Amino acid sequence: MTDTTKNRPEPDVVGASGGELSGAAVAEDLTGVDATTGGPVTGSKPRSLWSDAWFDLRRNPLFWISGVLILIFIAMAIAPGLFTGKDPSNCDLASARHIPSNVHWFGTDIQGCDVYARTIYGARSSILVGLLATTATTVVGSIIGLIAGFRGGWLDALLSRIGDVFYAIPLLLGGIIILYTFPNDTNTPYIVIVLKVVGALAVLGWPSIARLMRSSVLQVVPHDYIQAARALGAKPGRIILNHVLPNAMAPVLVVATINLGTYIAIEATLSYLGIGLQEPAISWGVSISDASGLGYVMSAPFMLLFPSLFLSLAVLAFIFLGEAAQSAFDPKRH
Repeated sequence: MTDTTKNRPEPDVVGASGGELSGAAVAEDLTGVDATTGGPVTGSKPRSLWSDAWFDLRRNPLFWISGVLILIFIAMAIAPGLFTGKDPSNCDLASARHIPSNVHWFGTDIQGCDVYARTIYGARSSILVGLLATTATTVVGSIIGLIAGFRGGWLDALLSRIGDVFYAIPLLLGGIIILYTFPNDTNTPYIVIVLKVVGALAVLGWPSIARLMRSSVLQVVPHDYIQAARALGAKPGRIILNHVLPNAMAPVLVVATINLGTYIAIEATLSYLGIGLQEPAISWGVSISDASGLGYVMSAPFMLLFPSLFLSLAVLAFIFLGEAAQSAFDPKRH
């Protein structure tokens, strides 16, 4: 017998269109990335919304700039000792309002405290309030919006009207009223002060997230894969966790990222008004409040400049990150 395989031609590598593919085209077909342009290949295996969003985010300079700033601020909040060896509570009245020098990089405040140390340590309270308030509003708003959009009917109407009541109250004004109603004193623990501010923001901030989640759920529910899951007898809880929530969560996360910067700014405003975080708590808002007197602004502007600069950078970083994510998750781009 003769071996017929020796004369048998090599099999061609065939793409989705039926034509023979080159080596570069094979790589494109397997990876979904154009070997020439580096972009996604049309006709390759479809990717998820999250994969497409990450693909766009990696190519957005705004994402990397904001991400680096956020990592720096988080590191300041977690381990301020990495950035300064000075004690922010160690104050010397004899050194009050000293201009910036090699000893006190940002100068000293009216009590002789190192402004640089207080600015570094102030990141912890400000970012903690922002993270906790964002987490609370996102969790509460997402649950309420998910239930309202998925169940519909009278429950949707009831939850929507309750949300409208809270949504009609301005966030800053409502925060002032709540914190004036439950004031702090010198013996109030630090964590209680923080949780009061977070609670005031959470009570008034969840309706916007709930409305957004409800809108996303209403767009997802009519899709064929949801109806197919129902026809196969999947329980509502399984449908929500496996199908509805992953496809409705993207716009909520984008808005939550932007809200985080907003909550940091609102905390600073409440502290500036003397009803948010208070001494002995250290935050950017408290430092701005201490330096806001007209005489201090004129005679020692550095007391106000540096905490305000760090506050502005943190707020802008989270807002820019949210805008980058919003652009990446925009379905019109995919």
